Amino acid sequence: MLFIFSRKTWPFALLLLCIMLGSFSRANAQYFDLENNRKHVTIPFRLIRNLVIIKLNINNEGPFNFILDTGVGLMIITEPKLIDSINLTSKTVIKIPGLGEGEDNEAYLTSALNIGIPGMVSHDVNAAILKKDMFNLSSFAGMPIDGILGYEFFSNFAVKLNFADSTITVCRPEDLRHMGKLTPIPITIEERKPYLKANITFPNGKTVDSKLVIDIGAGHPVSIENMIKNNGLPAKSIPASLGIGLNGPIEGYLSRVNEVDIGKYKIMDVIASFPDDRKPHITASISRDGNLGVGILKKFDVIFDYPDNLLYLKPNNFFKEPFEHDMSGMEYYSTNDFEHVLVSRVEPGSPADNLGIERGDEIVSVNFRPVSKMTLEDLDAIFESRDNRSVLLEIYHDKKYDHVILTLKRRI
Repeated sequence: MLFIFSRKTWPFALLLLCIMLGSFSRANAQYFDLENNRKHVTIPFRLIRNLVIIKLNINNEGPFNFILDTGVGLMIITEPKLIDSINLTSKTVIKIPGLGEGEDNEAYLTSALNIGIPGMVSHDVNAAILKKDMFNLSSFAGMPIDGILGYEFFSNFAVKLNFADSTITVCRPEDLRHMGKLTPIPITIEERKPYLKANITFPNGKTVDSKLVIDIGAGHPVSIENMIKNNGLPAKSIPASLGIGLNGPIEGYLSRVNEVDIGKYKIMDVIASFPDDRKPHITASISRDGNLGVGILKKFDVIFDYPDNLLYLKPNNFFKEPFEHDMSGMEYYSTNDFEHVLVSRVEPGSPADNLGIERGDEIVSVNFRPVSKMTLEDLDAIFESRDNRSVLLEIYHDKKYDHVILTLKRRI
């Protein structure tokens, strides 16, 4: 069975897994450097469903697709098949509590790997290889995903993400003058993850000074913890499945907050995720109020400067674009061959639910265009496009093909 996650929410299970794996991290320094005294390197990336994806080699094999993620403290290989192709010299089996029995809760901790990124060299970077791909990130992204690269990539550099041209520029902090003029924001690096302070204004007018982990692996704009307990839910909110945790589904709500202020920048009418704090969950070891994701960060040119505890921001052309959420009520994923799209969840009372679309149904075409010729991002764009828009779907349901007209509805 696939573990499926909300389109705009990075898997909570993976975040919790990284907390546990952090304790297995080797004591020696693990980092990247620029090769041959280069001043900077530029790396292309793809932004797929708000995931930053780069190509890299491991032990001279590849290339492999890795998600770049500031919320991860240890490199993780999520595709178990890589263990047979990257020529490991040694590996140690580790147990991960809470993930089940047998191989479900086991991973390999590797010896130092040779991570090949053009213009860069790795030093003593090891990884955890999951014995079983429980997250199915490839199905979520609609393309092969082999793992996640986090802290080691950022720890030694200033790293600029340019979302307008899909490039990453890496240099030493002293060479930041090549990056252009941006506004500095103080951050802290705690347990290998970056945090900042932001002011969040809720619909009731209350403004709260919030500590947020900066997480480019999270697709949502912002996630706010303990919302129900501290502030109550906004009147206009919808139940949502936010992902799968180590103890099962992470249930919560989606709504909007009036404003998120980061330094001098005010981001208005922001879609926010609220995990249900009335249900048990694993608490992060660092006290925080939530999580700042790519939904907001992609509105800026962003520079992470871990050595100097700074984040630099400059608004880009996406800054004034409004935040929208899915208006169909469906969540969906690609099959392993990336040729079919199946429905994983239907929100009760949503347009899709009213049409009788169910989990397990296949979306065959949209507006006469075969889904096999579309990406998951193409589908996301249609289903987030416009309130009251009519969309013609071909659905394979109950062993027959149906054509239905879905009228989108803005729900938050």
